[in-house]
Amino acid sequence: MDELVWEKRQFGHRARLALTPAQARLMDGQAHAARTMWNCLHDWWTMLPKEKRSLTAADAAIRQARKEIDWLTVLPAQAGQAVLKTYVQAWKNCWDGRADAPNFKARLRTVMSVDIPQGRDLQIKRVHRRWGLVNIPKVGRVRFHWTKDLPVGKLANRENRITGARLIKDGLGWHIAFRVQTLESKPAPHKGPEIGIDAGVNLPLALSDGNHQDHGRPARLPDGTADRDKWLNPEEKAKLLRLEQRAAHRKSFRKPKERSSNRLNHTYDQIKQLRAKATRRAVDWQHKTTTSIARQYGTVVVEALTITNMVKSAKGTIEEPGKNVAQKSGLNRSISQEAWGRTVTMLMYKAARHGGTLVKVPAPGTSLRCSACGLTTAGSRQDQATFVCKNEGCGWSGNADWNAARNILHLNRIGLVAIPAAGRAVVRRTRGAKPATAR
Repeated sequence: MDELVWEKRQFGHRARLALTPAQARLMDGQAHAARTMWNCLHDWWTMLPKEKRSLTAADAAIRQARKEIDWLTVLPAQAGQAVLKTYVQAWKNCWDGRADAPNFKARLRTVMSVDIPQGRDLQIKRVHRRWGLVNIPKVGRVRFHWTKDLPVGKLANRENRITGARLIKDGLGWHIAFRVQTLESKPAPHKGPEIGIDAGVNLPLALSDGNHQDHGRPARLPDGTADRDKWLNPEEKAKLLRLEQRAAHRKSFRKPKERSSNRLNHTYDQIKQLRAKATRRAVDWQHKTTTSIARQYGTVVVEALTITNMVKSAKGTIEEPGKNVAQKSGLNRSISQEAWGRTVTMLMYKAARHGGTLVKVPAPGTSLRCSACGLTTAGSRQDQATFVCKNEGCGWSGNADWNAARNILHLNRIGLVAIPAAGRAVVRRTRGAKPATAR
């Protein structure tokens, strides 16, 4: 009998908070204080010489600011320390090339959030089948929707516990994201079949075995333009159009450098609510679809896409203007709306939870090569959805995304030996260092 292997697992769980108006005002005040502390810290950090920047000096500056500025004290001390840690980590991500440099956080364009780094401050308690209570520092006891069993009370121990949380506000209100740490048995290797997946716009997820996953919402309108609001029903689309027209009308009366009126901000909040509702529906479909794929297949093969390069603007410059700018803009909007990167992230950790693996293969050529004969012939990709092989003696035809999914799976099976040099990952080494074979 095989002995069970235990491993630690960390994940997040998000729930909606039911705040009273007074509690909502307190939460807004904490979020604005955290945003202001970030901006003050950013100004202080960029003003100092590089040799004087340190975590200790920044911590001392925050403590002094909390003593001198009264309204910064509405933010708990632990949350203020979390702002400092997040800011330093943002610079580390910039230095490592994973993100851009931290910048100023504007009042209306910044996601409002507050961190609760200590799990013991939460004091979570379940009071009903659908409701739970959580303690928020300097706010009090708050109800939240109980949709998942959490390690609290007698179920909590050193290995299974909640280590902290983050409060986040979107168009639908305040939410709490718990950071959960559990000890689970390592899953046995998944013995399911292999599958190749091609992410597209017309067909969201094309699978190599033909079991395509479609969310049932057309990517384009009847006139051929991209549908930017496909996750909303017709009534919600009409309401969104009225709100956008109202916002544009009210904005026309605002003078340059003048603050937005309360009516205009209220209209913007209504637009955010509809956008947040559409995002929720998209994320819900992604969660359900990726869970089904992870349970059914043992090896999932996807393309290694550089999405940031794919959605770059084609506008160009005044000297060299771009071509088909409107079409490229619509395509970029559709790619961003499908959120391929989020789908791959979900597949990665869900496949690992079920004992499977996720493999990434180079993307060049997968949509142009015939999956039946393996040759790339000019003109085979007739349009966005049709592939007809022009090679004499082949003539295979089918959906273009399905053809790409079959090629993706084939590349993994042959060990990528058929990929041209331009499509392989390039391993860079320090100048002057010899290759491993020479050493």
